[in-house]
Amino acid sequence: MQSSSPTSGALSRRTMLAGAAALAGATATGVPAAAPAQAATAGTAAAGRDGHRSRTVVFRDVRPFGAAKATDLVVVDGRISDGPAPHGAKVVDGGGRIALPSLVDAHIHPDKTTWGGSWVSRRPASSIADYVAQDVDLFRAQRRPVAERAYGLMSHAVSRGTRGMRAHADVAPAYGLAGVEGLAEAREKLRHALDVQIVAFPQHGVIRTPGTAALLEKAAREGLIDMIGGIDPIGFDKALDEQLDTVFGIADRHGVGVDIHLHDRGENGMKAMRGIVERTRALSLAGKVTVSHVFCLPGLTDRELGAIATDLGEQDIALTTVAPSDSLVLPIARLREHGVRVGLGSDGVRDSWSPFGDADMLHRAHILGWVTDIRLDDELNECYRVATHGGADVMGLAHADFRPGAPADFVLVRGECLPQVVVDMPRRDMVVHGGVVVARDGEFLA
Repeated sequence: MQSSSPTSGALSRRTMLAGAAALAGATATGVPAAAPAQAATAGTAAAGRDGHRSRTVVFRDVRPFGAAKATDLVVVDGRISDGPAPHGAKVVDGGGRIALPSLVDAHIHPDKTTWGGSWVSRRPASSIADYVAQDVDLFRAQRRPVAERAYGLMSHAVSRGTRGMRAHADVAPAYGLAGVEGLAEAREKLRHALDVQIVAFPQHGVIRTPGTAALLEKAAREGLIDMIGGIDPIGFDKALDEQLDTVFGIADRHGVGVDIHLHDRGENGMKAMRGIVERTRALSLAGKVTVSHVFCLPGLTDRELGAIATDLGEQDIALTTVAPSDSLVLPIARLREHGVRVGLGSDGVRDSWSPFGDADMLHRAHILGWVTDIRLDDELNECYRVATHGGADVMGLAHADFRPGAPADFVLVRGECLPQVVVDMPRRDMVVHGGVVVARDGEFLA
């Protein structure tokens, strides 16, 4: 989440976390499809994704991706069906609204949030140590536990159309495992509405803060998390091999994934990237490793980028980015040429580092387009694709692309077309997860 790279002038999230997903050269139109899953059989009632029996539901008069002609979406067992709806099926009127795939937040920190609480006045900070200290102070000052605060933010994200979320929780002696335990509790309460992966994130460093590695090991051993995190092995932890060996060792022993924050730029960043690639290959962890932010890539020559992108594609190492400014832009289109999965995330939301953030991934797709100064419809479509299927690819979720067998995870909004929706960010009139309406008129249905 927070960068350890030095910057000139005052520190802020914008200067510390400058990074936006690039759309340069993007030519994709609309939303690419995932491999089609087996179609659901119409007319049956079976256990849905939340474990409950579900009936066939028909969402009438909707326009997938803003199509000119409205159609009906038949949902059976939480998935899109190409069969006819049986007599007596439940009908939900879409009123001619646009139906779009639900969004995926590939990088967010719900444990840090003050969402839903009293206003917090942030203090000046001039170093990473200041920010980390303020994290701890804010954590200790909170009257609401992590689970309550995280649930409030995560349910709000659902009301804005989020279907999946990779949630990072700080793990350090100052917190113990309160963060991951709180996120696990919130995840359980939202299991009917949101797919969540939890990352144990060592914000204070893996090696520089004694006791952190043992907590990471415990979180993995006790099954509290899906992934082990890391942070700037050289610039912050100053222990490249020791940190990566520790993080990858835990992942290998306990069968979890890896998601490392990498803000280091230049050669420090590239050394870390090469170390990540080497360990992914050596431990056969292809498809289970993600690197977040990756500020070392934008300054590479085309040849250098092609070389590292080839390695990332071969080892199926995913990348995630946020979009606070245009100073460090990931070349998404170029990375995708090499088969690299790239997702978009919210990062911190109203925490000690910044008063900004709303966990609205449609807003984040809008920001992505704004900071990269795009103009064309295809580029706006691509912004939405990164915020939906891009994040789904990172999390290993099926694409919610309205094909037979696809998960019935979608939002209904009023609008003319997808590019206009990205620009105008209309209210999410209805949010559907697994064929069940989980939010209406911007309000989460508990």
